[in-house]
Amino acid sequence: MKQLAAIALLLLCVTLPAPMMAGQKAKTAEMSGMAHIYLGWVAISPDDYHAQGYGSAADYAHVITEANLAFQKNVQSKLAGRTVTVAKDKDDVNSAGNDLYVKFSDVAYDHHYRLHLSVHFIDLKTNTEIATIPVKGYTGHLCGLVGCLDKELEQVSKEIQDQIGTQLSK
Repeated sequence: MKQLAAIALLLLCVTLPAPMMAGQKAKTAEMSGMAHIYLGWVAISPDDYHAQGYGSAADYAHVITEANLAFQKNVQSKLAGRTVTVAKDKDDVNSAGNDLYVKFSDVAYDHHYRLHLSVHFIDLKTNTEIATIPVKGYTGHLCGLVGCLDKELEQVSKEIQDQIGTQLSK
């Protein structure tokens, strides 16, 4: 019975945010001329380590770092033909020499292993936001923290590719 209740709760968590986010639309722009991309850091706070089941903030920070590194490699592989420079950590915002800055904000990781964030595409020549993916939740489905975070960042990578990568053929 407890398993059935847990499954029902999980399904509710997966389906509930969709209608709430229905009014928010992604802002898109032409990015085909942007050959040099700076990918920011997905800054999940390690302060919530205990609630996520870790013994220390350092252990949780290590998981966050490893997830970011895997995410960065994923984005770089999906944007073949572009030069993608990546942030070294949450404080690295050295985007000099790039055309586009992919920045993450509103980053949170809840107790149901759901990543929430928004993605901003900033034209570095004009320092203006030219496109955005509004804040939304990403769900890894039936996994623990590490597996879920990797799956959720894979979904974010796909959305970034949809915004930037599909325009390579133009």
